[in-house]
Amino acid sequence: MAEQLPVTFEFRANQTFDDFYPGSNQEIVGQLKRTVSGIGEQFVFLWGNAGHGKSHLLQACCQDAFTQEINAFYLDLADSTAINPGLLTGLEDFELVCLDNIDSLAHREDWELALFNFFNLHRERKHRLLLSASSAPNTLGFILPDLKTRMNWGLSIKIQPLDDDDKIAALIQKAQQMGFGITPQVARFLLTHYDRNLPSLWLMLDKLDWASLAAKRKLTIPFLKQILKQQN
Repeated sequence: MAEQLPVTFEFRANQTFDDFYPGSNQEIVGQLKRTVSGIGEQFVFLWGNAGHGKSHLLQACCQDAFTQEINAFYLDLADSTAINPGLLTGLEDFELVCLDNIDSLAHREDWELALFNFFNLHRERKHRLLLSASSAPNTLGFILPDLKTRMNWGLSIKIQPLDDDDKIAALIQKAQQMGFGITPQVARFLLTHYDRNLPSLWLMLDKLDWASLAAKRKLTIPFLKQILKQQN
């Protein structure tokens, strides 16, 4: 391992494959699991709009790797202005590296060069790499030509958004995992009267769980209306 060790990080306990509702993305989940295990693509580029589950899946890959005793590391680059590109030094020794929000590095020469060097060293060791971004690899806008080329070496997969029926099923599944139940009618009401963005819906589920416990009431539509009114 290189002298400069990367910082430690905390996994999000509720972002495993079991917690992810795939909808039409079941094939993507299978592909990622195979890559983690070392029998799939060596390099996968996952892209799609915010809120569709890219970060969740990269976290899930790392957690799955640890259950298999595979040396893995996850890094969210969304706020890369707060960290030094030297953080990539040493990551080439990890069997699996998941770099989230890679598009935030575009037009930043120090980061692009660090990513380019890491990519080459990591690939030479035949280790696995998972990257995520909001757009396809050929549209990232990197300045370094060789880095642009390498971003297109892997399997590019676009994550598909959940439709309304999938979101309702996901809400029901998530609530069950949290230890309480909601009906399809309640889930649909929440979907049509609150932010449709999944991360926002998960946060609301936390509030609904707490409110239901505090009031010792089941989560009915009248009760949900009352809670939502208090949020405004």
